[in-house]
Amino acid sequence: MKVSYRQRIFYGILMLFLLFTAGIIMIEQQQEKRYRMSEAVSRLDGYAEIVHSYVGNTALSLDSIDRMHELGAVLPDSIRLTIIDARGRVRFDNAADSADLAGNHLDRPEVRAAGELRRGHSVRRSASTGLEYLYYVRRFDNCFVRVALPYNSQTRSMLRPDNLFIYLTVALFMVVVLLVNYMARRFGSSVKQLKELATAIKKGKSIPSVSFPEDELGDIGNELVEIFKQGEQNRQYIQQEREKLIRHFRFSGEGLCIFSPEKKKIYANTGFIQYVNLISDIPILDVEKIFDDQMFGPVADFINAGSREEQYADFRIAKNAKVFSVQAVVFNDYSFEIIIKDISLAEKTKQLKQEMTGNIAHELRTPVTTLRGYLETLSNHRLPADKQQQFIERAFLQTLRLSNLIEDTSIISKIEDAPSHFRLEEIILPQLIEEVRADLRDKLEASSISFTVSMDEALKVKGNYTLLYAVFRNLIDNSISYAGPDISVSITNYSESEHHYYFSYYDTGSGVEEKHLGRLFERFYRVSEGRTRDTGGSGLGLSIVKNAILFHKGDIQVKNRPGGGLEFLFTLRK
Repeated sequence: MKVSYRQRIFYGILMLFLLFTAGIIMIEQQQEKRYRMSEAVSRLDGYAEIVHSYVGNTALSLDSIDRMHELGAVLPDSIRLTIIDARGRVRFDNAADSADLAGNHLDRPEVRAAGELRRGHSVRRSASTGLEYLYYVRRFDNCFVRVALPYNSQTRSMLRPDNLFIYLTVALFMVVVLLVNYMARRFGSSVKQLKELATAIKKGKSIPSVSFPEDELGDIGNELVEIFKQGEQNRQYIQQEREKLIRHFRFSGEGLCIFSPEKKKIYANTGFIQYVNLISDIPILDVEKIFDDQMFGPVADFINAGSREEQYADFRIAKNAKVFSVQAVVFNDYSFEIIIKDISLAEKTKQLKQEMTGNIAHELRTPVTTLRGYLETLSNHRLPADKQQQFIERAFLQTLRLSNLIEDTSIISKIEDAPSHFRLEEIILPQLIEEVRADLRDKLEASSISFTVSMDEALKVKGNYTLLYAVFRNLIDNSISYAGPDISVSITNYSESEHHYYFSYYDTGSGVEEKHLGRLFERFYRVSEGRTRDTGGSGLGLSIVKNAILFHKGDIQVKNRPGGGLEFLFTLRK
């Protein structure tokens, strides 16, 4: 049976106080008994003094001591008087015959004590009378005077300690028991509540309803409650942050795995498992096996390094037409994390930027070289007026080409890097298309190109005027430059949905080979080398068209028409 803490406290204190009380009673009883014995002995000593005085006053000798019977009128009847000489012989005894007093009495306990200390007493049974007495002996110069009281019930009652102290002590003990029980119950209740609180904290349960007393233990309990509440708040906050972090890892485009110092997986998101299997030549179900894969050899070497100065390393792995960045981070406790990123797009973008830089330089080189040649000829040679005018016109055309190239490059850069700089407004699209046709009327008429628009005259979109103008201007310019003369150009709004308008732009020209269709929107891409230069274009027109359409939350595709020519299908957000 399990004993509660309150019971242990109660029984422990009760046992201690019981022993203490029993000890006090025993000591008091002994002291009381000694006191009553001392009173009886003092009384008997008085009788002995009377006897000795009587002997001295009456000039009795030990040989004529029979006259001691005269003391009967002075001493109580119950007192037994014995006179013993210095040699231990009994000279007188008022309670026994002379025949019964033979023998030496120096060996009697009380006589022996009186011989050493002048006084002695004892309780024993008389050898001569067979009765039990309280003996008291006092030694004088020439004899021993022994006075005795019968040790009967009356004498025992006289010598017995008073029980009042015992009653008072027992009563006090009962009061103390009640107080100890109250204190133990109260203390045990606090301890029980503390235990319930500790159990709740251990098991992570809600705080139980507790009410601690207003004492030091209660203060401790209340402090524990506050600590528990703060811990619960911190635990909830940490749990929320953990959930956020795990959710971030789960939906992150990066693959992440955290390992213990023993290379045991702590956490891995799905992206990490996917990337690992894309990189590895064999299926890996247990991410801890990546350290055995040769593709991750440099990563394993970095993690296994004994003396560590660097806590971070970045590796590149190219596999399956993709480029991955593998980052390893080692923490102070030697746990670590591995992050895998698919940087194929970033690498491709970097490559495209490098190609674009090269293409721009290539495109600039021809007009700049041509322009420089014309200007050097005009500067160093005296030419006829008509020839000089011809060189000036050609130089001017090259400056226009440079201007168009710079402007188109600027438009693409702004769309990609600073789209917020383009202001949005409501635009009536048929009016914008009509403005484009008006600006290009001379070119259209020179190439005998017919132009038709089929859409609601009030059709509106929310967009940027400059970019939408560039879309239709570049599409029409592309048809004028490459589709050939005597063709038709048509712009049609053929459908719409809840959020988008669907448009078709086509010409009836010659079109392009199928192999070129997928690359028409690339910057500086040419179906045939020199085609752009011959027409004076920048080579960025269709790239501007695509980026402008994407800016307006739309999409654009291109195909060859069955009857000939190119058709561009695109959407614009309402």
